[in-house]
Amino acid sequence: MKRAAILLTLALAACNQADAPKESGKGPPAGGPPPIPPYQMRADSDGSSGQALFSNKCGACHLAGGMGTNLLTKQMMMAKRPPTDGLLENRTDLTPDYVAAVVRNGKMAMPRLTRVDITDEQLESVAVYLGKAKS
Repeated sequence: MKRAAILLTLALAACNQADAPKESGKGPPAGGPPPIPPYQMRADSDGSSGQALFSNKCGACHLAGGMGTNLLTKQMMMAKRPPTDGLLENRTDLTPDYVAAVVRNGKMAMPRLTRVDITDEQLESVAVYLGKAKS
């Protein structure tokens, strides 16, 4: 009997907690959910723009805040280069051929992307967009 009374008291206390108003600073923000991080904001692509394709196909890792950008920024800083070179869009030392080779073969933590992931035509547009160095 004593055990049942304790369980009943605990159950009632849990019900009162669920019905209690939330304290300020706890729970979801009043204005709705927080904004989507920039590395998850990928533009829709019609297949014509290298920049839009880069954002759509590569942006999850290579826009600000993405894992690829974070790893590249660390490598750039270790090589005494500015951290802004961690963003592929800021690099001026990439050639289209190099970009295409890394995408198709992968490099370190980056997996290779197949023609299902990004077609040859799309890859060419992205490579031209990122490849600002002279071939």
